Amino acid sequence: MNWKKIGKALLFPHIAIMIVLLPIATVLLVGSMVFIGTESPITIMSYVLSAYTLTIWCFKTPYLIRFFRTFKEENKFARRWLDDTRLRVNVSLYGALAWNALYGIFQLWLGFYHHTFWFCSLGAYYVCLGVMRFFLARHTTRYAPGEKMKTELEKYRICGIVFLVMNLALALIIFFMVYWNRTFHHHMITAIAMAAYTFTALTAAIINVIKYRKYNSPVFSASKTISLAAALVSMLTLESTMLTTFGDGTMTATEQKWMLGATGGAISLLIVAMAIYMIAVGTKKLKQ
Repeated sequence: MNWKKIGKALLFPHIAIMIVLLPIATVLLVGSMVFIGTESPITIMSYVLSAYTLTIWCFKTPYLIRFFRTFKEENKFARRWLDDTRLRVNVSLYGALAWNALYGIFQLWLGFYHHTFWFCSLGAYYVCLGVMRFFLARHTTRYAPGEKMKTELEKYRICGIVFLVMNLALALIIFFMVYWNRTFHHHMITAIAMAAYTFTALTAAIINVIKYRKYNSPVFSASKTISLAAALVSMLTLESTMLTTFGDGTMTATEQKWMLGATGGAISLLIVAMAIYMIAVGTKKLKQ
């Protein structure tokens, strides 16, 4: 028996086997933790399978890095995507525009159906984000960054003004969340997925706000600031979900309200500060 060959087959299986193992191990691990318990043989098996899957993917990491590096250098579509900043911004704007429009319309429909300002305020906020992205996408589709600098600065300043108006909708959201205790309750798995998405979106938004400053395009900067504002509001919704879903009774309702109010107030002030900065910078550069 060739133990070396067996060990190699176990530590470096075919990529198809690795891809199949990944969802199986994830579903088994999550399902056993949520529905079965820690003492079951199925749970122990899921731990072993998850550890094995993680190990073989770690061993495959250098190969994957080389593969994607080669793909990035040799594939013309990948090269265009990486080299064309304008294309990336357009795809991001139109994708986020579609999401904001659908989500905002859905929230407005819920507001009219249930006769509540809670959903209407959420819908109004996301519709405003979608409108801003639409006007920015129209500009980036027609012109290269810096080609119409005066127009870019005007749109940058207008986005700052709209942010101030949108803050009224955000204030309503915070008010309903704190004063009327309008919070979200989801399944634990859904809440964890929301947390992963929200933290990823917030991290990417912060990185992009800093990264896209080097292109000296107010429209690019405005588009990434919009993403940051959306991620901040998602953080507020996530905090409400976490307090409701994972609450163990140690925190009173009043303490939860104070916590949500403090977070909401900080987010609102941050968005107002971003809006004032955009208005001030846009006005200063337009005068120059």
